[in-house]
Amino acid sequence: MKQIYWILTSVSLLSLTSCSNRPQETKTLQTVKINTVASADEQAFLQYPGKVKAAQDISLAFRVSGTIQKIYVEDGSRVRHGQLLAELDPTDYQVQLDATEAEYRQIKADAERVMALYKDNGTTPSANDKAVYGLKQITAKYRHHKDQLEYTRLYAPFNGFIQKRLFDAHETIGAGMPVLSMISGGMPEVEINLPAAEYIRRGQFNSYHCTFDVYPGQLYPLKLISITPKANANQLYTVRLQLLADKQPLPSPGMNTMVTIYCDKENSQRLSVPSGAILQKDGKAQVFVYNPSDNKVDCREVTLLRLTGNGRSLISSEELKPGELIVASGVHHIQDGETVRPLTPTTPTNIGGLL
Repeated sequence: MKQIYWILTSVSLLSLTSCSNRPQETKTLQTVKINTVASADEQAFLQYPGKVKAAQDISLAFRVSGTIQKIYVEDGSRVRHGQLLAELDPTDYQVQLDATEAEYRQIKADAERVMALYKDNGTTPSANDKAVYGLKQITAKYRHHKDQLEYTRLYAPFNGFIQKRLFDAHETIGAGMPVLSMISGGMPEVEINLPAAEYIRRGQFNSYHCTFDVYPGQLYPLKLISITPKANANQLYTVRLQLLADKQPLPSPGMNTMVTIYCDKENSQRLSVPSGAILQKDGKAQVFVYNPSDNKVDCREVTLLRLTGNGRSLISSEELKPGELIVASGVHHIQDGETVRPLTPTTPTNIGGLL
């Protein structure tokens, strides 16, 4: 019995010894994405979507009320400056003018007789003043009624196209009600919206161009018209650009486009990094520099200047240089001095890093 007890004791001791000699499991390394710090001089352009707009897009209305007698144009009609577009029934305004004209001629004749008598000292100054002011009053009334008759006709204010007819003949409208919408036929404009981060550096913009999917291979230069000094409800600033086309096809209003803005070179101390590389901690911005010799990361503090709108951020740092490798993704799961495993980059023959 004692012999069996000693055998069991020996087996237990051997088991404990083998467990104590088992190697500890290695710590799993965090896999991170690596990117390169770039000089801000390499980020010398911006790109924003835009839309083509007519240089002038207006609604035309009569200055007097009445019944539409005839509209001479259709949707899409090309019109010339000064061309008659529509007119109201002028009957009421013609009758009003005829009555005022008869009154005007009578008062004018009477006033001229009184003024002639006054020159010969044949009447009093009071009678002369009454005649002068009466003539001025009827003259103003006569001109006003002539203008009202003229306002029954609607003319094109510039060369262009009729966008839409809003009323038809025989409909009664009020003064100032839009009857036709019209766009200019000249060179169109391009409009884009800038975020505040790019608006503040508008002084560095030096040239512009745009491209269209419907016109592949065509590059359209642009000329700056204006940048609104006040942001809209979305905190964006509207930029108007004049389209300059030579022998290229002319885009139509409403087309979408991509606008490229070329900027002056930035200060060489400014650096560009992926936005995902920046870690905000305790109110400070920092990045992790990757050392390929030992796969360790080194935390360095940076100053975040602004986002550049292309997935990157502009920073400044005295401890960081262009060409250094930094952790671009996964910064929230690593610590200073930690050993990491870089994500294998994709190659044309190893898509997805599966080989």
